[in-house]
Amino acid sequence: MTDSHTRIEESLKRILIVDDEEIVLVALRETLRREKYGVVTCSTPEKALEIVRTEAFSVIISDFQMPGMTGLDFLAHAKQLQPDATRILITAVLSLDTVIDAINKGEIYRFIVKPWLREELLATVKNAVQRHELITRNTVLQATTLAMNEQLVALNRQLEERVNSEEAQNARLNELNFSLQQNLHHSVELCLKVMQTFYPTLGTQARRVFSLCRAMAEVLHLPDDQRQSLEIAAWLHDIGLVGVPRGLIRKWQHEPATLADAERILMEQHPAMGEELADFVANLKDVGRIIRGHHEQFDGRGYPDRLAGDQIPWLARLLAVAVGYAECQGSSADASERVRLGSGWRFDPEAVRVFLRALPSATIPRKEREVLLSELHPGMIVARGIYTASGLLLIPEGQQLTETYIDKLRNHHRIQPINQTLLVYG
Repeated sequence: MTDSHTRIEESLKRILIVDDEEIVLVALRETLRREKYGVVTCSTPEKALEIVRTEAFSVIISDFQMPGMTGLDFLAHAKQLQPDATRILITAVLSLDTVIDAINKGEIYRFIVKPWLREELLATVKNAVQRHELITRNTVLQATTLAMNEQLVALNRQLEERVNSEEAQNARLNELNFSLQQNLHHSVELCLKVMQTFYPTLGTQARRVFSLCRAMAEVLHLPDDQRQSLEIAAWLHDIGLVGVPRGLIRKWQHEPATLADAERILMEQHPAMGEELADFVANLKDVGRIIRGHHEQFDGRGYPDRLAGDQIPWLARLLAVAVGYAECQGSSADASERVRLGSGWRFDPEAVRVFLRALPSATIPRKEREVLLSELHPGMIVARGIYTASGLLLIPEGQQLTETYIDKLRNHHRIQPINQTLLVYG
């Protein structure tokens, strides 16, 4: 095992907390240690920077107001020392100017507002650790990919020098290319697993968008490299939402008009975060640019860069139409009409024409939605099996609910709460 890999493993789930109030340090330390995190505390940002220079951390949490140095300044220095560590700011006053400044500088990932709720604190830290793990694992995968690319260069040089061994050399080259593709496949699988675990309906959305993009690639007869970039971007277009509070994602999907300014700013950064995460793997550079552009609008009123027309990458314009169709909460007819009405202002008219040609041949997975136990009613079809906390299957996937099944779930929930996300078709 390499030194860099060992350092990554040792940094997972280690948390540094910086606050000049001892009571806050004690409260956070005891709360997080009960959740099996390795916690280091420090009362001054200056001493904390000395620690950051010698020890690796998954998450760095800092108070905003401290003598001598603000939390934002401390986190900016910490970013230079440990750029992959997830940075969280604790503050008693959350202002829009602070949010915009911190996001633009890239110093912080999330805020914790005093006084905090224990559940929200633990959820924030858990998501921060998951983000760090995703970044560090992708760092390892990137190093592996770069090493394989160097092997390919060496093999190509040998092919030129050793014509007599051409057949054996080609066999080795094919083997390495296969390894690279497998490595890329594992990278995408890792990202999908994180998305699926964090917010299950994001996985469903990704499968629907992938099917639509694959059909458009067939209609356009895209070259293999463009086809691969579009399809991977379809899988990972929402990866930037990982770490955003689940409640805020739900609000953004179902009640976007109710978002506060600070919430909207955070949500509109997710395509840029998606590009950043995709760029951790060298083979996904083009994918990152497609992901960043999939919420731009043809009239220039999209985000995050307010690009318009041909300024938006062509494959991002195709992805935007697929996402617009897949995220529609209504029927297939409603979704098609939404795409048609968006042509010329929200979507590229040519991309819309390609999409409508491809739609009849696309095999689109059924739409899934998250529901509460209290919202279940007869006739619903279970999209994912429902299990007890110990792993015993209560209701299988594909089962149509009846009053008997619903009573069974509610009776079990009263005795032993069902904590998993409930997903139904429709």
